Amino acid sequence: MRFARRRFRLATGAFTASLAAVLAGCSTAPIAPPQPVQPVQPVQLRVIGFNDFHGHLEPSGMTLSLPDPAKPGATQRVTVGGAAAFAGLVNRLRAGSPHSVVVSSGDMIGGAPLVSTLFRHESTIEVMNRMGVEVGAPGNHEFDAGSVELQRVLAGGCGPNPPGAMTNSCALQPYAGARFQLVAANVERADGAHLLAPSWVKQVGPVKVGFIGAVTRWTPGIVVPSGVAGLRFVDEAEAINRAAAALKAQGVHTLVVTMHEGGEIGGPQQAGDWNDERCPGLRGPIVDLAKRITPDVDLILTGHSHQGYRCVVDGRPIIQSFSYSRALSATDLFIDPKTGRVDRAATRSRNLPVFNEHTEAAQRTAIAAAQPAPWDAVLRDATPDAAVAQQVAVFSAAAAPRTLRVVGRIAGSFERGERGKGDSAAGRLIADAQWAATRAPAQGGAQLALMNPGGIRSDLHCRGTPPCAVTFGDVFTMQPFGNSLVVMSFSGAELKALLESQQPPGRAGAHLLHPSASLRYRWVASAPHGQRVQDLSIDGTPLRPEATYRVTVNSYLAEGGDGFTLLKTGRDRLGGAVDLDALLEYLRTTTLAPVAAPRITWVD
Repeated sequence: MRFARRRFRLATGAFTASLAAVLAGCSTAPIAPPQPVQPVQPVQLRVIGFNDFHGHLEPSGMTLSLPDPAKPGATQRVTVGGAAAFAGLVNRLRAGSPHSVVVSSGDMIGGAPLVSTLFRHESTIEVMNRMGVEVGAPGNHEFDAGSVELQRVLAGGCGPNPPGAMTNSCALQPYAGARFQLVAANVERADGAHLLAPSWVKQVGPVKVGFIGAVTRWTPGIVVPSGVAGLRFVDEAEAINRAAAALKAQGVHTLVVTMHEGGEIGGPQQAGDWNDERCPGLRGPIVDLAKRITPDVDLILTGHSHQGYRCVVDGRPIIQSFSYSRALSATDLFIDPKTGRVDRAATRSRNLPVFNEHTEAAQRTAIAAAQPAPWDAVLRDATPDAAVAQQVAVFSAAAAPRTLRVVGRIAGSFERGERGKGDSAAGRLIADAQWAATRAPAQGGAQLALMNPGGIRSDLHCRGTPPCAVTFGDVFTMQPFGNSLVVMSFSGAELKALLESQQPPGRAGAHLLHPSASLRYRWVASAPHGQRVQDLSIDGTPLRPEATYRVTVNSYLAEGGDGFTLLKTGRDRLGGAVDLDALLEYLRTTTLAPVAAPRITWVD
């Protein structure tokens, strides 16, 4: 027992000595300071947006009116556009961000020049594939040929090529379809199912970003009604909010809306600055929609109105970048990788012109220098995409035999002018051509013709010294839809009611049809509905309410397009030539000069 106690004392002493040595060592060694917590770096996503491309693959002399950096408050006309330059700017924007996505806000196709329409828009889709478009919303023009054709264009495969057709599917090679997703939360079939997926999700590093699409709910009134039969176009904001809630339930907290509806800024005498985030005078459907779209949405890309603006409302950008490949928008979103939410205070955005090889060097340098970083370097360094240029050149060469054929001469330019107030030289030209094609008794005995302004897709320019040659491509770009002419009968009272319906109750402005030379009247904008059309005459004779009049319109209007539902009631219908053929024949017969005098006298 005594021995055991001695061993215990020895062991205890040894342990105590060892512990003392350890503690002594610890007292002399430096204590490492705590390491600082490294801040979490946000995930940057660059959203490259565009709208209303309308198959404008070639530059074709396009311009933009942009602020002049050297003259505050003044603007300058700048040459821009074309798919190769557009793709080059996209490439340069991609190079400046670790993550990017290219997004369309509708009307990528439809209402397009021959280089797109001739190939059933397969040429445009193939260029968009090469450009790397990932997602978009349909516009109303995506429905021009109906929902079945839209789905073929997206899915691929060759469409029918009946003998004598103006267009040709799979003209150069088999067509594989779109490599991007179209989304539309507000387009439903009769059974409530969506025609297209409401949304699309992109994985961006550790976070998910949701893209929700919508098209203007008024689409059925601005496309051929038969093309959207059986579809419902519901309220855009309500559909977007339902899709946003579904995405949030899946844990997607960064949300982008791409919508084919928009607005405008500025006034008739002074266009707004497309990069002034205050957006003075912002008006149009987008104002109400933006108020009703859930605040969970971080960015709203818009289209349809072919305007340029970059508004910041309640901390989120609302953007549109003109049309026809002339510009695009870039928005940098900075996303917390832990929460998946956007730091809206860090968001930056810009509308950017698409400079091309024809842009004046001094203009390009000055405009680029006036941009804040990083957009200044983007504009300075962007170069056309050679692969896209080659791709467009192949389609252009295939279309050239038709495009460059001279079909007539004109003594001046026929311009569309300001929409809304009276008629234009371009509208008068087309209406007169349609009246001439249907005036003979055998062709319908028309006494007048009416043309919708939205169907006039471009001016008819006189380039050089008159008389100027007009090519098939020029005329096709002006009238690309291939509608047939329809002659129908109305009483004088019904005709006046039709003209009064150009501004129905509740609509803020008028949507005036362009008349042929035989029809004249005064439009008194301040008068009440039903009394705005005054001094109405046909061939110089006052309208008689009980008389019968033969009226020519295109088949789009004849089905009630653009909201002119009274045209669906026209009697004794007789179909006629294609509108394009009527215009070609009219141009062939003589050298035409623009008619300066309006046929509608506008009175405020």
